[in-house]
Amino acid sequence: MKRNIFLLAGIALVSLASCSDDGSTPANNNAGNVADVVNTVSQGTWHITSYIDSGNNETNHFAGYNFTFGNSNVLTAANGTNTYTGTWSVTNSSNSNDDDSPGNDIDFNIGFSAPAAFVNFTDDWDIQERTANKISLIDVSGGNGGTDILVFEKN
Repeated sequence: MKRNIFLLAGIALVSLASCSDDGSTPANNNAGNVADVVNTVSQGTWHITSYIDSGNNETNHFAGYNFTFGNSNVLTAANGTNTYTGTWSVTNSSNSNDDDSPGNDIDFNIGFSAPAAFVNFTDDWDIQERTANKISLIDVSGGNGGTDILVFEKN
């Protein structure tokens, strides 16, 4: 009888251990952690392969620009004729209230004060996908509720 009780207790324990629904949303595995994201983008130069602003393809405004995510959070965009300087950072807000992707508290922050086309990037973006050669960002606009997608690929 004791043997059966131990057997049933063991089965129940294994069953409970395999159930892990704690109600939480899984983290965005593509984002990694802040240090991983910083390390990825700070290597080499990048170009924009897609910029969709509330359904409108605006990618052509950035043709020929190379972006450097440099030291001291300096973001440089240069095309051989024009050079624009902005800021960038990657933060873990630990607050999902500002996130478009549930479970993703990592924000990719971009800031430009000019020109107007680059000012559109000024926001805290969520990381949709990250590889060694690509980072895809997404943002749901606060004003009009449109979705913006910004994709950088390594040169």
